[in-house]
Amino acid sequence: MSAPMAQAQVLRFEDLDGWQEDDQRQALDAFRATCSQLRDAEWAPLCRLAADAGQNRASARQFFELFFRPVIVGDPPALFTGYYEPELRGSLTMTPRYAYPLYRKPPELVEGEQWHPRAAIEGGLLRGRGLELVWLEDPVEAYFLQVQGSGRIRLPDGQVIRIAYAAKNGQPYRSIGQELLNRGGHTISDVSAQDIKAWVRANPSAGRDLLNSNPSFVFFRKLPDLPAEHGPIGAMGRSITALRSVAIDPEFTPLGAPVWIEKDGRAPLRRLMVAQDTGGAIRGPQRADIFYGTGFDAGETAGRVKDGGRMVLLLPIDRAYALMPDG
Repeated sequence: MSAPMAQAQVLRFEDLDGWQEDDQRQALDAFRATCSQLRDAEWAPLCRLAADAGQNRASARQFFELFFRPVIVGDPPALFTGYYEPELRGSLTMTPRYAYPLYRKPPELVEGEQWHPRAAIEGGLLRGRGLELVWLEDPVEAYFLQVQGSGRIRLPDGQVIRIAYAAKNGQPYRSIGQELLNRGGHTISDVSAQDIKAWVRANPSAGRDLLNSNPSFVFFRKLPDLPAEHGPIGAMGRSITALRSVAIDPEFTPLGAPVWIEKDGRAPLRRLMVAQDTGGAIRGPQRADIFYGTGFDAGETAGRVKDGGRMVLLLPIDRAYALMPDG
């Protein structure tokens, strides 16, 4: 974690807007779910204490207040966006209706190394190799499923399969919303996920070119044993929780750490979440992508989130004070 290189300020819990009104039990459950994945020695005793913490609201809040300190890393305002787990229609075989594939990871791809860009892959680079995992009916939804990183695919027989991130091609992520703004004729209010989808569908040729302006490409794997009631798998290898899990930049925010979110905008949020995921577009100490859940309604909400506010880490006491200049 490179947080010591960013400006850090230790706060009091009384400084957190809405802290007393939140129900930290849900955040404690989410924290427990990935605590065993935290490798630094300082987390082990906290994980044991979390496992023994009481189940009532006061006990959950007391756990965080006793063993953590709130720390602002970087300079607010933050930028909050939203993501979700789509549920789409698809087929295990190509048909006239289902003609747009999601691919498994090619065996020659080495994670972390730069491979072919999106335009080459979409142009047929992998065609005929049997790497198609599932076929979708909409190329725009196939693109946005890569942005979300996981999804549920409902097959023609009613069966639902769960898919998750497997690898990416090592190319840099470039925002197609920003690219649309750069091309002119659009304003920042026109570039929600819903607006971009509508524009691409209305302009097939230019839309394909817009999607290919992002060279990053994601490959998927099937999750055969994930129960339907569980959220998708995050970067820590565990299911994430709607409105309690966030994707962050692990260069500044430790995966598994509690994060206090003060999101402004049309639907303000004041609640404790857990940093359990990452994303290609999530960069910087005051940047987070909030997981809104599964399905259409979650997608409608998540796609409109682009708000400011403040993000505050909850760090073990010793680590919090070590971030200070005289720590």
